[in-house]
Amino acid sequence: MLIQLAHDLPAYFYDVFVTRLDFWLVFGIVAQLVFGSRFILQWIASERAGRSVMPLSFWFLSILGGMMTLVYGFVRREPVIIIGQGLSTGIYLRNLALIFRERRRKRSGA
Repeated sequence: MLIQLAHDLPAYFYDVFVTRLDFWLVFGIVAQLVFGSRFILQWIASERAGRSVMPLSFWFLSILGGMMTLVYGFVRREPVIIIGQGLSTGIYLRNLALIFRERRRKRSGA
């Protein structure tokens, strides 16, 4: 069984990443890299602040990566991606709206 798995796994990855390589696969991978980079950015910002922080750029990377992944989901006709990223991107936009509303409130109150 392990020998068969050791043989099948490389063939599977070859099929997924080499045989099916096209523009949209590369686009989807880049989308995931953009989306994933937000966690690295948040980690660096938190380390610099010495506490957990959520920089504004986190939300912009979330929206950019989410929208790219959503486009990928539509092109590939993947309902799981479409539902997940569609809802998530709405939440990211709402968080930005709340952040900007709070900033306006602080400026007008100062």
